[in-house]
Amino acid sequence: MGVRPLVLAVAFVLSVGAPPLVSQPSAKPRVVRIGVLAGGGAGFKIGFEPFRQRLRELGYVEGENLALDVRNAEGRAERYPSFAAELVHLKVDLIVVQGNAALVALRQETQTIPIVMTMIGDPVGAGFVASLARPGGNITGVANMAEDISGKWVELLRDASPGSARMGVLWDPNNAAHMKMWKAIRSAAETLGIGTMAKDVRGPDGIEGAFAAMAADKVDAVVVLPDPAFGAQLRQIATLAAKHRMASISFFPEFSRAGGLMSYGPSFAHQWIRAADYVDKIVKGAKPADLAVGQPLKFELIVNRKTEKDLGLALPSSILLRADEVLQ
Repeated sequence: MGVRPLVLAVAFVLSVGAPPLVSQPSAKPRVVRIGVLAGGGAGFKIGFEPFRQRLRELGYVEGENLALDVRNAEGRAERYPSFAAELVHLKVDLIVVQGNAALVALRQETQTIPIVMTMIGDPVGAGFVASLARPGGNITGVANMAEDISGKWVELLRDASPGSARMGVLWDPNNAAHMKMWKAIRSAAETLGIGTMAKDVRGPDGIEGAFAAMAADKVDAVVVLPDPAFGAQLRQIATLAAKHRMASISFFPEFSRAGGLMSYGPSFAHQWIRAADYVDKIVKGAKPADLAVGQPLKFELIVNRKTEKDLGLALPSSILLRADEVLQ
């Protein structure tokens, strides 16, 4: 073989294994489709953007490798069943759910799609998980542990308004966690010599009537339990409490900013941020059954001094010094 044929043969062999001169389009990244079933209200308003930001920090970009299908019930529990069915029908990879009633509706639609909880009360007592350490099944996430601080709401109200003799509780009997909170509140109030009454509120339309009934029963302090229906109506609740001269406390931090006397509970933003971390772990292969349920690391106390003055109260230094935020 001459020199020229040999060179041509070598060039041919090399060209077979060489990459093409024109670059091929790279494979599109897998798109993770996440459903969000939100109860709405302050819990969603405060927490959802930090949730999205945390997902971006973890490498999930909407429109590239992430799609979010959001259903916000805006405090209307009757919307949960249809919204839950829609998300399951979309065949999302997993669903993030806010609120107990929303999770009840979602469980009726799926036992297989991974579910990440956020702002859920008493998940073990409500039957959502087998235990906090080993959830089992398809559900894990973050609990708000409000049942553990229910008695603290009573103590704070007593200290803020020592003349209160009768305490009302706004609750929804359809919220599985509320019964445990109510029992803790009643026990703490009995220890302090305070009478209690619970008022059933099955949605935003029942709030005004509940306050009228409490006023008729001479209630002078009120606890607003955590529920998206209440979280969507915080200004109305704060206004009614002030109208009827009731010292008030809620789980929602926005309650104090809306005119309520005090709020005491975990950071909503942090609850949603931690939910994003659970999403990332599950997308990367972890099973919900093996991921321990998270609990709040810090509870925040916020007081409204304008409301204090309007009610003719004098908050003690024990409350003011420990407050994380004092609104003037």
